[in-house]
Amino acid sequence: MTESNPAPGWAGARYVAMGSSFAAGPGIPRRIEGSPRAAGRSTGNYAHVLARKLGLDLVDVTFSGATTQEFVDGSAKRPAQVDAVTEATRLVTLTGGGNDVGFAPRILLSSLPGPLRALPPIRRQLASFADPELTEQRFTQLRENLLRLAAEVRKRAPQSQLLFVEYLTVLPPDSTTPTGVLPADVADWGRRIAVRMGETTQQAAEEANAIFVPAGAFSAGHHAWSADPWTRRFQLTLHGGAPYHPNAKGMAAVADLVAESLPPAPG
Repeated sequence: MTESNPAPGWAGARYVAMGSSFAAGPGIPRRIEGSPRAAGRSTGNYAHVLARKLGLDLVDVTFSGATTQEFVDGSAKRPAQVDAVTEATRLVTLTGGGNDVGFAPRILLSSLPGPLRALPPIRRQLASFADPELTEQRFTQLRENLLRLAAEVRKRAPQSQLLFVEYLTVLPPDSTTPTGVLPADVADWGRRIAVRMGETTQQAAEEANAIFVPAGAFSAGHHAWSADPWTRRFQLTLHGGAPYHPNAKGMAAVADLVAESLPPAPG
C-alpha cells in the first residue's frame, strides 16, 4: 500500500457502507454509539477507517448476520441496507455472501464443543450447510442477489462508484496446517467455499460494471493461523473481534486496499 494521496478528490463525498459482520466488525473496539447492538458495527471497521483516511461522509448500515437478500429487501430483524443509498451518494461498498452460503455459520458451529454440536437444531444447520445441492442453489441465489443489489444502487445513485469487497482470508490455504478445534474436513470445505464466494463476487462485479476488491488474495498470507493474522481463530469471546472474523489490523488493511482500488473522484 502506498501512502501518497490515494483516491484523490473523494473528501466530503457521501459514502454508504453495506455488508455483513465481515464489514461491520463485531468485537473490534469501539462499538458505534447508538447503533443496534445486534449489528456489531465498530468504529474500527474498514468503512470507518476508509472514511477517516479519505474524509468521507460515511453512512454505515452494515449488520452482522445479514444476507445479501436482506441488503435489498430487509427482514423483521434487519432493515434493507440499500435504503441508505440516495441520489447524493457517491461511493458504495458491499461485503457479503458468507451468511447466504453458510461459510461463517458452518465453521463457527463446527468449532463448538461436542455437546453443543449434538443439539438437534445445530445438527440440522450443519447438515444443511454441507448439502451439495443446497450449496448450488445458494450460490445461484447469491449471484442474483448481488446483481439485483447493484441494479438498485445504480437506480438510486446513478453517479455513484460501487465496489464489491471480498472477504479477508480466514483459513490457511495449505490444508496441512492444523486448524485446532475446526475439523480438517470442514476446513477443506471452508477453503472451497471461500474461493467460490470470491469468484461469484468478482463475476457479479464485472457484470455490474463495479470494482472488485480482491481482499481474499491480498490477505492469503495473513490468515488466522499465520504469524501476522488479519482474522481471528476460534474463541468463546468477541474481545478483539469475532471468531473467524477480521481483527482491527485486517480491517485497516482492507481500508488501504479499497483506497488503492478507487479511481479519482469524478469531476
